[in-house]
Amino acid sequence: MDINFIEKQYADIVQVSGSVDALTASVLSDYLSLKINQDHTNLVLDLSEVEFMSSAGLRSVLAALKECRNKGGDLLIAGAQPGVEKVLKMSGFTSILKIFPDSENALASFSA
Repeated sequence: MDINFIEKQYADIVQVSGSVDALTASVLSDYLSLKINQDHTNLVLDLSEVEFMSSAGLRSVLAALKECRNKGGDLLIAGAQPGVEKVLKMSGFTSILKIFPDSENALASFSA
């Protein structure tokens, strides 16, 4: 798994690639928590390069979402591949966070 961070005006993009599973989810959790604690509380989690996400990955996303919202921000999902989007829907994540087709649309929702 690789993680890239891109600072933008209204929100920042966290690009993730590879698999987010039991072996890598803690790395993602730690990274997101670090960025949130550095006051990057409006985040777009770009999953366009993630081919697999396990329940451990879902827990990482949920923890980051809670951290962002507790600090007055939000976390949005962008570009989830069909398999990952299916997991997000089946686990009920679509009722607690917004999913966008790409990072540009997610960023636009922060600036609106």
